[in-house]
Amino acid sequence: MTDWTTLGATRLGRGIGAGEIDPVELTQAFLDKIAAHPRADRIYARLTPDRALAEATAARARAQAGRRRSPLDGVPVSWKDLFDSAGVATEAGSALLKGRVPDRDAPVLATATAMGLVCLGKTHMSELAFSGLGLNPVTATPPCVNDPDAVSGGSSSGAAASVAFGLAAAAVGSDTGGSVRIPAAWNDLVGLKTTHGRISLDGVVPLAAGFDTVGPLCRTVSDAAQMLAALEGRAAPDLSGSSLKGRRLAVLETIVMDDLRDAPASAYRAALDRLDRAGADLIPFSFPDLTGPMADAGILYTTEAWATWRHEIAPRGDLMFAPIRDRFAAGAAHTGADYVAACQRMAETRRKWHAATAGFDAVLCPTAPNLPPKTDRLMEQGDYYVTENLLTLRNTRVGNLMGLCAVTLPTGTASCGLMLMGAPMAEDRLLRFAAAAEQALI
Repeated sequence: MTDWTTLGATRLGRGIGAGEIDPVELTQAFLDKIAAHPRADRIYARLTPDRALAEATAARARAQAGRRRSPLDGVPVSWKDLFDSAGVATEAGSALLKGRVPDRDAPVLATATAMGLVCLGKTHMSELAFSGLGLNPVTATPPCVNDPDAVSGGSSSGAAASVAFGLAAAAVGSDTGGSVRIPAAWNDLVGLKTTHGRISLDGVVPLAAGFDTVGPLCRTVSDAAQMLAALEGRAAPDLSGSSLKGRRLAVLETIVMDDLRDAPASAYRAALDRLDRAGADLIPFSFPDLTGPMADAGILYTTEAWATWRHEIAPRGDLMFAPIRDRFAAGAAHTGADYVAACQRMAETRRKWHAATAGFDAVLCPTAPNLPPKTDRLMEQGDYYVTENLLTLRNTRVGNLMGLCAVTLPTGTASCGLMLMGAPMAEDRLLRFAAAAEQALI
């Protein structure tokens, strides 16, 4: 008998539509596996079994009546613990928000529920989403599927682990500087960063609202396309017939190749070779202007994050993991003039980026320059935590600073991802290229 928990969301949805899979039995299979998993308490912050089974029962009735709401109607997924869920605590991985219980679902969760997705529960995350590592000694640190002694990547750490360990068919996370793509890459998943402003952030605990985005973590590109459609309440794009032949793909050389560790470098070269053999036109691309916003990233992120959270952190910062608290507090050192000037430089660089990349179908780079670090070393060496966190988020941050959509794909080398970046609001087009790249990388 097929273990349903090992299948992707799209495959499960097809099985429900064909009458081969019962949504209630499917949901119970995931809940049973979670209950039996030795690390589930490090992955899920809290489960919502009553809600899940009620939603699955409704999905079963719709399937039997031939009135399914979407291809994923009846598929169980997890939600990062910063999406408001009515009557269930949403604490964003922080003791500062302990006991915070919203009275309504975030609109994106409400939309997904209306499309038939089944909510299994809320996953652990980096504290207030301000780390790319996924280390959280305040609540829990989810494991990496490839190394039980390493972090899983953040800040959507539990989201990635829930899918990678077969405890959810797909997951919903957030990405401010790489928080969907890093854990997806380190756990050999597909992760989609959507364009800022595309999906509502209402009812989503903020980090830096000017950069925050919502996105899925999945097993396949098809799953990502279907999940995006469910989050938006629409039909998914048709990915059939996608090809890389003749596609112009820019191979970014500025900054993203610096200090690349051996395994990601080797995986990236091998991935580019496979894309080349699939017919893609790979074109070296330098963009020196990128150095300005990348240097300003500390001002842009920490200033907004501190402005958002200073009234909570200043009196109760002792409740926080010190490296994350200190990263927030760094925003207090920047003046309003510093922040506005950095925003202006970023806006001008975005204009230049869009002009320089207009002739390309996508821009490529390694998703992360490094592999997931060991949890113990991050806890024991504060300087290592800081430098590794900044390096981890460096490449993914390009997409956020330039206002792009982006997707990371597994390369076939454990914890090494390939990132494709596309123009703002061009997710459907990017997913078609990603589907073709996915086939080339298999």
